[in-house]
Amino acid sequence: MIHRLEKYLLKLRNRHFLLLDAIYFSFTPLLALSLRLDNSLSLVLSLERYQDSLLIATLLFLGIKLTIALVFGLYRHYWRYAGVDELVKIASLTTAAVILQTILFAVLQSLSIISLPRSLPAIDGLLTLLWIGGSRLCLRVVAQTQQRRGVLGRCERVLIIGAGNAGVSLVQELQRNSDLNLLPVAFIDDDSKKIKHHIRGLPVVGNRDMIPHAARTWRIQKAIIAMPSAPGRVIREIVNHCHWAELKTLTLPGMYDVLHGYGSLGKRIREVRIEDLLRREPIQTDIQQVHRLLRGKRVMITGAGGSIGSELCRQILECAPAEIVLLGHGENSVFKIQQELYTVSQAASQQNGSQGSHIRLIPFIADLRQPSRLACAFEQFQPEIVFHAAAHKHVPLMEHNPPEAITNNVLGTKHLVDLAAQYDVERFVMISTDKAVNPTNVMGASKRLAEMLVLQMAQKIGKPYAVVRFGNVLGSRGSVIPTFQEQIAAGGPVTVTDPEITRYFMTIPEAVQLTLQAMVISPGGEIVMLDMGEPVKIIDLARDLIGLSGYEVGKDIDICFTGLRPGEKLYEELFLASEEYQPTQHEKLLVVKNASHILPDNLNQMVAALGQAATDNDSNGIRSLLSRLEIGYVPKPNGFNVKPMEATRQLELGNELSPKGR
Repeated sequence: MIHRLEKYLLKLRNRHFLLLDAIYFSFTPLLALSLRLDNSLSLVLSLERYQDSLLIATLLFLGIKLTIALVFGLYRHYWRYAGVDELVKIASLTTAAVILQTILFAVLQSLSIISLPRSLPAIDGLLTLLWIGGSRLCLRVVAQTQQRRGVLGRCERVLIIGAGNAGVSLVQELQRNSDLNLLPVAFIDDDSKKIKHHIRGLPVVGNRDMIPHAARTWRIQKAIIAMPSAPGRVIREIVNHCHWAELKTLTLPGMYDVLHGYGSLGKRIREVRIEDLLRREPIQTDIQQVHRLLRGKRVMITGAGGSIGSELCRQILECAPAEIVLLGHGENSVFKIQQELYTVSQAASQQNGSQGSHIRLIPFIADLRQPSRLACAFEQFQPEIVFHAAAHKHVPLMEHNPPEAITNNVLGTKHLVDLAAQYDVERFVMISTDKAVNPTNVMGASKRLAEMLVLQMAQKIGKPYAVVRFGNVLGSRGSVIPTFQEQIAAGGPVTVTDPEITRYFMTIPEAVQLTLQAMVISPGGEIVMLDMGEPVKIIDLARDLIGLSGYEVGKDIDICFTGLRPGEKLYEELFLASEEYQPTQHEKLLVVKNASHILPDNLNQMVAALGQAATDNDSNGIRSLLSRLEIGYVPKPNGFNVKPMEATRQLELGNELSPKGR
C-alpha cells in the first residue's frame, strides 16, 4: 500500500499541483476563519453572517495566489530535487501574496464590502505556505527514500572526514547522485562543537582518533578525506588511522584544484597521492595584482609543454591575457597543452560570455639553440612578458652530456634574454633550481650561469628581469615519484640512492603560484627564492608510496640503496654565503638583493668559451671552464662527483622500515 502511494506521488506533475492548489486555495479562507474563531459552534452560527464576505475573500485570495504563482514560475520547477532555494522561493511568493491580500482585504473592509476578522489574510497565508511547502518537499522525500532503498544494497558505506563546507557539499552530492554508489553514513571532525550533532542527517561521531572505532561501529567500507585546505601532516595522520582501520582511503584534491577544477565534487574524488601527504598550508597570493599585470598582455612561455611550463599556461590563462605563445621543442607536449587550454577557454567563454574566446593560443615549435627561429617568434608575436621554463634538468644525464647542458641551458637562455632586450620585452622571469646553489654537477652549474645572464641583462637595461629559484616539484618530468610508482607497479624493489638523502618538495601549482607572485614583487635584477618548507627524506617518500599503493615495506615491496648518482648531493642547499637574503611582503618569498652585484666581469667571454667547447664536444673542457667561474663547482674525474657503488646494496628491512617501526 505504501509503495503504491509512493508510486502515485512520484507521478505528480506541475499541472496536477496547479489543480490541487486551486482546490486547496478554495478552502483555505474557510479553514482560516475556523482557526480564527476557534470554536465549531461559533463557526456554524457565523456562517450565515459571513457567507457573502467569505465568498468574496475566497475568490480574491484564490485569484491573487494563482496569479503570483503562475507569473513567477512556481509551476516550472522539478520538485523531485527541491531544496532550500525552492523553499525560499515558496516563502517569498507566499509572503508577497499575503501582503497583497492584506492590502486589498483592508480596502474592501473600509468600503464595507466584506466584514471578516482582520487576521484572516495572515492565517490564510500561513496555511498556504504549509500546503505548498509540505506538498513539494514531500515529493522530494518520497523520491529520496525510494532512491536510497533502490541503491542501498549496492552502495559502499562511506565515512566523511571533515564536516566543513567541502564535506557537507560532498555529502549533498553523494546523496543526490546515486550513480557514484557511495552512501555517506557519518562524519569525522576535530571541531568539538560539531561532535554528537547531526549535519545533513549524518552524525558527527568524533575526531580523527575515532576513525578505527567509527569504522567498526558503522560498518564503514571507505573513507573520504574532505579537507582541501588541511596541511600534509594532518592528511598523513588521517591516512595512518585509516590504514590501521583497514579502510580504503579517498580524498578530495587540495584547495587550488577544488577551486579551479571542473565537474562536481563527487567526480573529483580520487585516491590519496603523495602530494597530499606533503601538502602545506594554502598559499595566499595577491591574485588581483597578478591579473592586472597579465590581463590583455602578449605572453610567451618557453618549455610550454613541460610540467612547470604547462602549469604556467593554465594559471596565466585564468588571467585573461591577449595571447599566449606556447614555445617548445617537443611537438606532442605543445600540442597537448594547446588542446587542453583551448578546451578550458571554450568552457570559460560559455560560462562567462565571450571572455575566454578572445585569448589566442599560439603553438610555436622551436629550439632555444637556434637564435634565428627564436627571432622569428619575437618578430611575429612581439611578446610583452616572457616566462622561461625550458631547460635540461636531469642531473645524471647532463653529467654524461655536458655539451647539451651548455647549448640548451646557457646558450639558449642567452639567445632568449638578448632577444627579449632587443624587442623591448617588459618583464622576463626565468625558472631556476636550488641545484644552482654551490653546484656539484654540470646541470646545476649551467643553471647558475643562466641565472647570471638574466641578472646581467636586468642590470644592463634596467627592466624587471628576474630569476625564481626553487627545489623539486612533485610530479615533474624526471621526478623520483614516477620512478617509484613504476617500480612498485613492477613488484619492486624501490631504489633509493642513499638512506640519508633529502630533498625539498612542493607541488607544481604551488610553485607556479609563487612564481607569478614573484613576478609582481620583484623590481628586477634579483633572484627570488621560494620558501620550500622542510626537507623530506627520499626514503620516507618511498615508504609512503608503497603504503598508498596498498603494500607493506619489507613484506610486499623491498627498498634497495644504490649509491649516489653522478653529480648528486645528499642535501640540497638553498643559499649562497655571498648572497644577501631579505624577506619580502610575501611570507613565502625571499629575495637576493645583491644578486646582480656578484657577477663575474668576464661572464660573456666565459659563455663564448663554453659555447665553443660545446661545439667541439669537449666535455672535460666544459667542466674546466665551469670550475673557473667561482660558483662552487669542482669537476671530478670522468665527470663523476661521487664514486658509484660497485654493487647495489639491499637492506633487509623488516620492522625497521615498516609503518610500525617509524
